[in-house]
Amino acid sequence: MKTVIVIGAGILGASTAYQLARSGAKVLLIDRQDPGQATAAAAGIICPWLSQRRNQVWYRLAKAGARYYPSLIEQLHSDGETDSGYAQVGALSIHEEAAKVDRMEERARLRREDAPEIGEITRHDEQEIREQFPLLAEGYHAVRISGAARVDGRALRDAMIRAAARHGAELLYGDAELLFDADAKRVTGVTMGGRTYSADATVVCAGAWARQLLKPLAIEFNVSYQKAQIIHLQTQEQHDTDAWPVIMPPTDQYLLGFQQRRIVIGATHENDVEGYDARVTAGGMQEVLNKGLTLAPSLADSTIIETRVGFRPFTPGFLPVIGAVPGWDGAYAANGLGASGLTVGPYMGSQLAKLVLGEALEIELSDYDIAKAME
Repeated sequence: MKTVIVIGAGILGASTAYQLARSGAKVLLIDRQDPGQATAAAAGIICPWLSQRRNQVWYRLAKAGARYYPSLIEQLHSDGETDSGYAQVGALSIHEEAAKVDRMEERARLRREDAPEIGEITRHDEQEIREQFPLLAEGYHAVRISGAARVDGRALRDAMIRAAARHGAELLYGDAELLFDADAKRVTGVTMGGRTYSADATVVCAGAWARQLLKPLAIEFNVSYQKAQIIHLQTQEQHDTDAWPVIMPPTDQYLLGFQQRRIVIGATHENDVEGYDARVTAGGMQEVLNKGLTLAPSLADSTIIETRVGFRPFTPGFLPVIGAVPGWDGAYAANGLGASGLTVGPYMGSQLAKLVLGEALEIELSDYDIAKAME
């Protein structure tokens, strides 16, 4: 039985640990519970097919990530986890200009040729839009993508951790440091709280905090991060918001409905943040609310339930990386999921688990070469 330590219990680490444990490995998952973990703040939209990003390497990963979700959710159900935070509710991509919606529809139809999971693609007028999402302002045209989904990052992470535990994984909280043999150039496990934990393989899934973990190996891991602030509201009107589609406007904001009349508006994209500043700021909330209330003015009378902050990790080229740590045996890492973390995280975790176990991967590893992010 292979012994594996996974450092970082966000969406990527939780998925890696879950798949490793399911495959029979003895798994220790360690998390420091830093404020600002990206997964803990995220409420994600699983709909990569309308993206205008021209990087096809990114798109292939995002497309595979979206395709992976139904099988993951079925797998979790078989392991007793029915509350995964995931629901295929569809998405409405909206715009005030009908011509822009025409182009979105055309893009979706072209991409459905090799991504049938997109589902039905339909056009909707203003009345039909408001029947599906009654709080939305007037004046929008939309294309609906039936295969799109929403997911609560916390709920999915927790479901995978619980399922991993059923397969024998152990979760510990603390500040781990890599244990290594400098002469043999091999990582042998971690130390934490004065104790040593040995492993055949150690996997770093520490997101925005991975740079510090790898420094003792004389590796400069080029991971930056972007601060995101989101807000959760509860509508005063008695709507059944659980099945509402995701709203994807032309701006960088979004609206998602969850159970119990909960509406999530997000998120800021703050690049020039000093340190790990996990404060909810007035300026951040103003930006989120201004854009959100423009989309759905009646939310002005809603109740603020909570606010969340997360640090999205980015690697060079804004492309995720994965692989064995160059120059060291027994060490693996993945990072840089950025704003698409909930879309690609579970799938990349499955690939990382395969890599650790020596199994064939479904991705081309060279496309996401971790060496490109390391000096």
